[in-house]
Amino acid sequence: MGNIFTCFTQQQVKNKNKKSKRKTYNNRVQSSSHQTLHNSTTRYSTRYASSSRKDNNNAVTVTPQQALAAANWFKHQNVGAATPLHFDRSASLPYPNSGSKKSSSSTSSTANRFPRSSSSRARSLMDPLLKPQQLVNQDLNLDGLETKHFVLVHGGGFGAWCWYKTIALLEEGGFKVTAIDLTGSGVNSFDTNGITSLLQYAKPLTDFLENLGDGEKVILVGHDFGGACISFAMELFHFKISKAIFVAAVMLTNGHSILDMFSQQADSNDLMHQAQIFLYANGNDQPPTAIDLDRSLLRDLLFNESPSKDVALASVSMRPIPFAPVLQKLSLSETKYGSVRRYYIETPDDNAIPIALQEKMINISPPERVLHLKGSDHSPFFSKPQAFHKLLIEISKIPAT
Repeated sequence: MGNIFTCFTQQQVKNKNKKSKRKTYNNRVQSSSHQTLHNSTTRYSTRYASSSRKDNNNAVTVTPQQALAAANWFKHQNVGAATPLHFDRSASLPYPNSGSKKSSSSTSSTANRFPRSSSSRARSLMDPLLKPQQLVNQDLNLDGLETKHFVLVHGGGFGAWCWYKTIALLEEGGFKVTAIDLTGSGVNSFDTNGITSLLQYAKPLTDFLENLGDGEKVILVGHDFGGACISFAMELFHFKISKAIFVAAVMLTNGHSILDMFSQQADSNDLMHQAQIFLYANGNDQPPTAIDLDRSLLRDLLFNESPSKDVALASVSMRPIPFAPVLQKLSLSETKYGSVRRYYIETPDDNAIPIALQEKMINISPPERVLHLKGSDHSPFFSKPQAFHKLLIEISKIPAT
């Protein structure tokens, strides 16, 4: 490497040849060019030279001939290199912010040695290396489960769309998932006002269970009014249901209706009364055919702990709730409905079915186990999707008695 530094060393060149007029002219041109380059280089060197240098005469100067020689030397060195240096731009590395107090020389050095990631922002050291669904399903063992098939049943006004986070997490964990659109809900095109019974409302669910293969069992999950639908299905197809999970749901006893349950808390839920809009498709002199909800109160009633994007999704996706199934009293027997293992997931920050009403239903008809989902509103699949997912997995792994 000594040769390359020699090229950049300031030297006095002696001309041993006999002077002539032409050579004198050439020397003057060379001297003028040399002086111009010297002045420019001196200004550059003065700006960036070490603070320990006091004499500008020590600044490096380069003649055009010397610069050409150095360039040729570098060219030959690179041609002879076995493997050129290469840095993968896809690798993300901590990259100093523009407002950093670190010295500019340190920042420049880092930038030159490690090109910035192709990402539009620098990766934070706190960024997880795994996706959220990979974290919650880490070390998940599905061996020995009675069934790996979840059937999700939405609540009043909702549709299969509300389970999108739960579906993704369960499928990522290796489970099979079926989300049902009840009659007049979600993408089911039937007019909600035309539903006259719980049997008609729950028909997509009962049809699905009826078509299950022999010996195949599922885990039923019911939310809100969907609790009445899975109770109805448990009475008809108890032998096809491994477990039933009630999520902030109505859990009725024999001979009672959804209206009976809500009547017990008639004076304690003013928000629900304010949000309800009764629809009279058969005329104002006839009983209501459906119940709609005031969109301006949806967040406070159903999604008080949920992300804004999910509230927006619900506001454009929810449909009216059929009124006839709310009035129907269920016929539930101990030998059929009572033979299915039941679990209840409480939602303590629920404004639609308050925790006091949930606990009252639990005390009247105790399930096998009650699980508490801290910080959840009425819609845990939005407000606490990962914690809710973990509870579903926990219940699925409870062994048969």
